[in-house]
Amino acid sequence: MTLIQVTDLRRTFEVRRKEEGSRRRHRVEVEAVRDLTFEIAAGEMVGYIGPNGAGKSTTIKMLTGILVPTSGHIRVAGVDPSRNRTALARRIGVVFGQRTSLWWDLPLRDSFDLLQKIYRTDPARHRANLAEFLELLDLGELLDTPVRQLSLGQRMRGDIAAALLHDPEILYLDEPTIGLDVISKGRLREFLRSLNRERDTTLMLTTHDLQDIEALCDRVIVIDHGTQVYDGTLAGLHERGGSTRTLVVDLVDEVAPILIAGAETRRVEGPRQWLSFPADASAAPLVAALASSYDVADLSIQEPDIEDVIRELYSRPPAG
Repeated sequence: MTLIQVTDLRRTFEVRRKEEGSRRRHRVEVEAVRDLTFEIAAGEMVGYIGPNGAGKSTTIKMLTGILVPTSGHIRVAGVDPSRNRTALARRIGVVFGQRTSLWWDLPLRDSFDLLQKIYRTDPARHRANLAEFLELLDLGELLDTPVRQLSLGQRMRGDIAAALLHDPEILYLDEPTIGLDVISKGRLREFLRSLNRERDTTLMLTTHDLQDIEALCDRVIVIDHGTQVYDGTLAGLHERGGSTRTLVVDLVDEVAPILIAGAETRRVEGPRQWLSFPADASAAPLVAALASSYDVADLSIQEPDIEDVIRELYSRPPAG
């Protein structure tokens, strides 16, 4: 069943810009989103990615009814978001990584209680959901802590719980792991996988962290300059863009550039070497080959940036 349907979507903004060599300003129309068309089925987990300024947040705001499209059509859970914003709010959850829906000076518990009143959630259902999310997101000991005293990771877990207490069918996440440490990211990803598996919640995720996409999403929609440039698997995106991951190797001693199958040494600085390998390939065989042939002190993997993937996508000539 199609839950989100976007057809020929366009959104423009009017901005005032100063004329060169003059104090006068003139109005300019800027297209934030143009000719955007896609569908998302119930239960899908979709990564919605692109460079800064590509139009991702503008799209999410139109899908939630915050912004009205300039032209085109949107149907979310069977309704037009901008015309049915209040009714739709009970069927969706939204988390913006750099903003909070919690009350800054109130304890976390009071924010959750207020949300039960706002959404008019059945009290018994609210209590059951809250108990489950407190356990899964490790929030139990934080209920009486004012939101302003929570760490970024704690607040993010609180925001996600808040967005889910009313049982939404769709969850929009805009940069949900920004600023989180590795442990917090892993815990959050596992929670979202469980949510989708057990409740069939549809997830639309915008992020600059490809590891978020890799861990959660089977499908990726790439947007750039307001229009869709790719819709498919993450592996397919890497293949089309020819993107690479980087294995940073610290050796015990300085040696000649490392030679192992499946990777290419790009840089050498003393005992540290940088090896590139295809982004859709596993690092495990490379690590095993390194360990058997070299004295390795430490190593790490650098993921490609979204911007780099898209830049490579554009720099390559069309197939055929």
